[in-house]
Formats: sequence, structure tokens, C-alpha cells
Amino acid sequence: MGPLNYLPEIPDPALAHSIPLDNPLHGPPPARFKDGEVLVIQYQTSPDAIAALVPSPLQPVGDVVMVQIARWGDVAGLGRDTHEVNVMVAGPALRTVGRGQRVLLAVLLRRQRSRDGGRPRVPRPAQRIGEVSLEVRGDLIVGTLRRNGIDVFTGTLPYKTRTAGLDDVRARVDFVTNLNLKIIPQIDGRPGLRQITARDLADLTLSGCWSGPGTARIEENAQAPLYRLPVLRHLEGFYWCGEFSLVGGVVLHEY
Repeated sequence: MGPLNYLPEIPDPALAHSIPLDNPLHGPPPARFKDGEVLVIQYQTSPDAIAALVPSPLQPVGDVVMVQIARWGDVAGLGRDTHEVNVMVAGPALRTVGRGQRVLLAVLLRRQRSRDGGRPRVPRPAQRIGEVSLEVRGDLIVGTLRRNGIDVFTGTLPYKTRTAGLDDVRARVDFVTNLNLKIIPQIDGRPGLRQITARDLADLTLSGCWSGPGTARIEENAQAPLYRLPVLRHLEGFYWCGEFSLVGGVVLHEY
């Protein structure tokens, strides 16, 4: 057997940030999401529907759902043109958190590596693979989530009709600080990590932002059950371009 052309430096397991040790799924934090475009669709739903999905002791606020369909052109460790769909609601969570947070209920990604790379450290709930697209069709911005051959979610927004700012996007559901339920069981089935965690999107910069009347359409799918948050009234939508860093967070609650 000839000499190895490349022998990676294997880290100490106590210091490793991901697995496998000799070829981690992702790089060490923070991760920079660059060259991004995000379609934000907001709508009103039933407060009872939201309350049924938010884990205690978090307490939802209001009746607004925010769906973000994003394309990131450059994400170190994950590749180019990374697509995702986030579903979130507003909630002050715990008294120690204060107002202006959002509870992340579901994440659907286009690529397997995106899911595997983010799940161990960042507890992004209900991560599943789907067909995510974000495109401009004439004078309309269209974001779609397709799974099992079904268009589970379709969001639309007029193309750049009215300028807006970051504060406008954050007014109903503040997506900059988010709360997540993290569950990692023990190998023998006993409870392991069960936490409510919080993190911020750091160094968020927008190169452009526009608003207008948004629409949301949901089709029923048992593997992507957005139908549990039915659309009762359309609200404004946003389209913004920019970048941010995904940094570490804090543990707010241990079950």
C-alpha cells in the first residue's frame, strides 16, 4: 500500500464541532449567508391553531404566521443556491426573553446537506426535504414549496412596487431573534436534551427591501402539514435582499 496523499488532522472528540470527525458535515460557526433573496408572506390564522403547535412554556402572541421562502447564493460549507422555507409565529416565550421574538415551527429545505449541516447544533424543528423555488414571473414574485408532487405552499407578491425597511419586515413577527425547541434523546430511549433555545441573526444587512399585498395558498399534505395554520386573511408581504451571520445562541429553558 502506497503512502496516503492526504491525511486530515483528526480533532479531539471533546472539541469537535460536527461529525464525522475526519469530514465534518459543516464548518465551525459562525456561518455567513450571503447573496440572499427572501420572499416574506404574512397572513392571519386562528390563535388556537398557533397555540396548539407552540411548545410550553412558550406563549404565542397574536394570530400572524410568517412564511419565508429564501435562496442563498453563497453559504460556506453548504454550497451555492441553497433554498429553504421557514414557518414562524410571534411569541414572547418566557419572561426572561421579552418581546419581539419568533417561534420557529418548521423548516423545509431543498438539499439534504443543508438539513444535516444545521440540525446537530441549531435545533431547527421539523426539517424536511422539499422542492423549493423562488422566481420572478413577469411582474410577480412567486415562492413555492412542493413535496410529494403537491404544491404545499404558494406565496405571491407584486414585483418591487413599494420600498420598505427592515423595521417594517420585523413589525408583526420579528424574525431576527428566534426561539427553537431542541430534542436529542439518549441512545437507550431515555430523555436527553430537551430545551428551548434562542439565537440571533447577526450582522444582518439589507441591500434592498420592498413590500406589497401578499397572498398565501396552502394545499394539504400529511408530511408537510402547513394546513394546520389555515389562511384566514392575507396581509402584507415583503421581498428583501441581503446577508447575515448565523451565530451561537443561549439555552432559555430546560425541561
